[in-house]
Amino acid sequence: MSDAAYELFVRQQADRGIDVDHVKERIKKLKVETPSWGYGDSGTRFKVFQQVGVPRTPLEKLDDAAQVQRLTGMCPSVALHIPWDHTDDYEQLRSHAEALGLTLGAINPNLFQDDDYIFGSLCNSQPAIRHKACQHILECIDVARKVGSSTISLWLADGSNYPGQQSIRQRKRWLQESLETVYQALDPHMLLLIEYKFFEPAFYHTDLGDWGMAFNVAQKLGPQAQVLVDTGHHAQGTNVEQIVAYLLDEKNLGGFHFNSRKYADDDLIVGAINPYELFLIFYQIIDASVDEDAGVRATAERINYMIDQSHCIEPKIPAMIRSVLNVQTQYAKALLISLDQVGQAQEKQDVLAAEQAVREAFECDVTPLLRVVREEVGVPVDPMRDYLSSGYAESIRARGKGGASW
Repeated sequence: MSDAAYELFVRQQADRGIDVDHVKERIKKLKVETPSWGYGDSGTRFKVFQQVGVPRTPLEKLDDAAQVQRLTGMCPSVALHIPWDHTDDYEQLRSHAEALGLTLGAINPNLFQDDDYIFGSLCNSQPAIRHKACQHILECIDVARKVGSSTISLWLADGSNYPGQQSIRQRKRWLQESLETVYQALDPHMLLLIEYKFFEPAFYHTDLGDWGMAFNVAQKLGPQAQVLVDTGHHAQGTNVEQIVAYLLDEKNLGGFHFNSRKYADDDLIVGAINPYELFLIFYQIIDASVDEDAGVRATAERINYMIDQSHCIEPKIPAMIRSVLNVQTQYAKALLISLDQVGQAQEKQDVLAAEQAVREAFECDVTPLLRVVREEVGVPVDPMRDYLSSGYAESIRARGKGGASW
């Protein structure tokens, strides 16, 4: 891409009233956390497809995550899942991450793979199992302390499959009681991110079935509890950007798990199915970042952006690179929206002008912009091409097949 292409881009954006230097600085600040489990073997309900070269240990997962950070410059932290990433030496794990230029991010408890959780974890009718689930989260809080993390990211598989199987109201109370115990154990700087999902593996009712339930729970717990939006955890046709806008205005949007889906929780590469939705989500966040309410602005600025995807058939590292670059692309496009033009059109109730002001930013080719941003931060202008020619994929084939899986 020639300098002429970027110079043309700058002139075009100036004509629209967009300060490209300001946009570049915003793009450089965008950070997206990658998940340790995204580098290991994973699969569908039918099969785990093992790939040659996947990590055999949490340390090797960090090695692979470091490649994504080296190539993109926007993924300096890695989320852990316990017990998938359990180790007897968390100090070694932390030191290894730091040596690679990484930090350890959100700690994700596992409350869905133990046989005791067949009828739920925090909502289980048996007090001993609810206690066990609470103790596991408390263990994860301790892991967070050891590795320097400030975030606990919680998703529950709890629910039921048949009418009458469980008391929905009683399970709601058990959930709140359990989370009160967890909340009280948080250090003052920690956040508890509460994720929701409208179905699966529970098919009749899910204890945290939508954003409203997660929001209600978080509000009752206190300011260290925030809602986490997984972009794949919604019914078809759900207006996710409206949920984002609402939570921003309530100052209770804590983070995202980015992925995409065609039918349900497909865990596909983010932006692969509906990039316009991702763009519109960022539009709401960017708009909130200039809100007159300081609390709304602060909420928009402190969001935890994380990838949560199951790369079942794709090579792991390239899939992760593609994921974060898709996020960067749609964020860059959203920054090109002229909020002044949108506001003026809204004031005049000019429907077409308002929609045009949003849509024309989405239709911009941000390739020249992103190439310059990458040059300025010192990463390859084409991260995917650089990875494919780096030889790293060939070097890790010595790990063999059947590494760390879940």
